[in-house]
Amino acid sequence: MNKEQALQKISRLRDKLRKHNYNYYVLSHAVISDYDYDMMMKELEELETQFPEFEDKNSPTKRVGNDISNDFQQVVHDYPMLSLGNTYNIGELNDFDKRIKNILGTDTPYLYVCELKFDGTAISIKYKNGKYIQAVTRGNGTKGDDVTANVRTIRSIPLQLQGNDYPDELEVRGEILLPHKEFERLNKEREDIGENPFANPRNAASGSLKMKSSKIVAERKLDAFLYFVLGKNLPSDSHYENLQTAKRLGFKISEHIKLANTIDEVFEFINYWDTERNNLPYDIDGVVIKVDSLKLQDELGMTGKSPRWAISYKFKAERVATKLLEITYQVGRTGAITPVANLEPVQLAGTTVKRASLHNADIIKELDVREGDIVFVEKGGEIIPKIVAVDFDKRPKGLPETKYPETCPACNHQLVRNEDEAKHYCPNEYECPPQIKGKIEHFVSRNAMDINCGEATVNALYEAGFIKNIADLYHLTFEQIYSLEGFKEKSVNNLLKSIEKSKQVPFERVLFALGIRYAGNIVAKVLAKNFKNIDNLQKASFEELIAVDEIGNKIAESIIAFFRTSYHIKIIEDLKNIGLQFKIKEEEGTTNILNGAKIVISGTFEKYSRNELKKLIEQNGGKNVSSVSKNTDYFLAGDNVGPSKLEKVQKFKIKTITEYEFTEMINKQ
Repeated sequence: MNKEQALQKISRLRDKLRKHNYNYYVLSHAVISDYDYDMMMKELEELETQFPEFEDKNSPTKRVGNDISNDFQQVVHDYPMLSLGNTYNIGELNDFDKRIKNILGTDTPYLYVCELKFDGTAISIKYKNGKYIQAVTRGNGTKGDDVTANVRTIRSIPLQLQGNDYPDELEVRGEILLPHKEFERLNKEREDIGENPFANPRNAASGSLKMKSSKIVAERKLDAFLYFVLGKNLPSDSHYENLQTAKRLGFKISEHIKLANTIDEVFEFINYWDTERNNLPYDIDGVVIKVDSLKLQDELGMTGKSPRWAISYKFKAERVATKLLEITYQVGRTGAITPVANLEPVQLAGTTVKRASLHNADIIKELDVREGDIVFVEKGGEIIPKIVAVDFDKRPKGLPETKYPETCPACNHQLVRNEDEAKHYCPNEYECPPQIKGKIEHFVSRNAMDINCGEATVNALYEAGFIKNIADLYHLTFEQIYSLEGFKEKSVNNLLKSIEKSKQVPFERVLFALGIRYAGNIVAKVLAKNFKNIDNLQKASFEELIAVDEIGNKIAESIIAFFRTSYHIKIIEDLKNIGLQFKIKEEEGTTNILNGAKIVISGTFEKYSRNELKKLIEQNGGKNVSSVSKNTDYFLAGDNVGPSKLEKVQKFKIKTITEYEFTEMINKQ
């Protein structure tokens, strides 16, 4: 390959990798597998080494990776969080072992520690005198985002170490992940409120960690495994023994760590977990191999990007080829259209796969996938299998290009696509059968009105013409339900009792049940607490909505659009007359001393936690808001207040009060 050819190849690879980085990190829609991405990166690295004259400081190979967000304060790591070198090749592990021997000398004994490579998001956590003080993301390896408040909500991470045999200062590193069960629950909730589902548990964990509301993070039930201990006075020279000590201190350490005397024992560990990983309740994407001795780790040192004493072996995502029989299009409750690939049944990762996700029109176009193609299906970091490529060599001649539908497959209405969204939508929400039934199914669900009425019953009632909207449930008669197939007197009475009982469901769940787009159950609770009743919420302006903690522009716009629709107003009036709860029940001990005052909390406090202060504001008739604006009434300041907030307080001349002054205010009779 001459220089001109090399430069062309390098440029093409850089462009492709930048595009795949954008798809994965920004759009959360990877269109190639990790293996294909890593192979492309490796090819670029080799070319850049062979032709150093084409070096570019902005090449994808120069990045450790970067998860830094402007929404969080950045913290410099005491010890750099560099990425590990990785391989998919057993032969390269032998080369790794030979390099260790060459550097240390053949007479130096050493052990390897074999660990599962968790597929989540890396975190560094600090403790002082046994107390949790800070958590920081990997960021660019040198500095990361301070996510202390969010990590505090993860129950598997101790806030106080057990016993008293620990160093004064301790740093541990590990992986935050989302178990499969929680991932499935979270995606179902997201789809229910019109949000795009996460592509995989890794993206879900990473996205959750960067949320502004630690309350929402807590609801997501993240988990964490710790795999590295750092500090000046560690109990042992053995990495393995330090992890056992960390376990005794209360850290969650994987039970699947193993010491290996030889590289052959490492291979045995890899072979076992290449199959057994399918039985784990969380994702792993390989095995990490580390030299056990910390002294030897120090002697082996680092390269520019990674330690010489560790390497990760990555499993190839299991990939099978099968025929794409048909692409069908599902209509969700919010009108979102989801294309689904219907496949010839095939065995993949221990299960029979008949369907795979195609996500949206952009993915279909990028893959150039067509009915009748032989496609490659993977189940890597995703719970739901996905098509990752087409076998173009086996494409039959004249196979027509996939044309994304222009009209709804259920009601034939013209589809629309918003500029900032990947999915197409059917806007015919009041007449499109899947949307109508989906809204009713959401309304009766356990977290909403908890009416004993499953999908099959909703479908039967709708097809019989007895219900066309959520309010119709409350007008059902015994005779109507009894006329349905499978219903006896007892089951009819049970359903009617369940409907009647739902009239006592509290306001926040009624609000969630209404199905306002993007307003999940947590947002519904926040809205109910802040606005007290449906009339206040209906009259709220955009500015009043976004002043509420956890309410962003998108949710505010959706709420305003919902209440501007006469159809929704009519349904709400009907439900009011039926007797549903449309105002919050005031708790005992509440007052209206603060009379709706909007209060921003900032800093750390002596007597109360921030959550306790929020509760006190709400209990006394105030509103806790997250950001300072000209509409803010008070700035409740503790220690270590951020300079940007103080600047706004001065700009808008907001009255600043201390914790003591606030306590005096709410204790006035």
